[in-house]
Amino acid sequence: MNKVPMTLSGFDALKEELRWRQQEERPRIIEAIAEARAHGDLSENAEYHAAKEAQSLNEGRVSELEDYLARAEVIDVKKLSGDTVKFGATVVLVDEDTEEEKTYQIVGDQEADVKSGKISISSPIARALISKSVGDSVEVNAPGGARGYEIVEIRFG
Repeated sequence: MNKVPMTLSGFDALKEELRWRQQEERPRIIEAIAEARAHGDLSENAEYHAAKEAQSLNEGRVSELEDYLARAEVIDVKKLSGDTVKFGATVVLVDEDTEEEKTYQIVGDQEADVKSGKISISSPIARALISKSVGDSVEVNAPGGARGYEIVEIRFG
């Protein structure tokens, strides 16, 4: 059973999603199934089939969340330090072509959200950044082609 690296905030978010799915979503779906059953013939009851599908999706996600939480290796980013990029680091980059500055935090796969500046440890850009220092240049083979970045700042916490 391989461990899944995760920040404390990512772990807490998954725990909250699991709680919501078990304590709020599950009873709502069960109620929808019971209500649809009351309408009679189940073979042509679209509401019943939709509720059963929602139940299947919810229970699949509950199992997935329980698995991730059981295998989580929670890393407290506030306790990290150093001069090189590693899991949990917030890295400020400058695109060598456009001079545009970008800031990313390297997080676990389950908590990645590019729009909020969180990239997965297994993403091409994070893999290129690991073990690099301020002033280093990295080339990232992204889906849109190769991009060059210079690391201008590394922060933890």
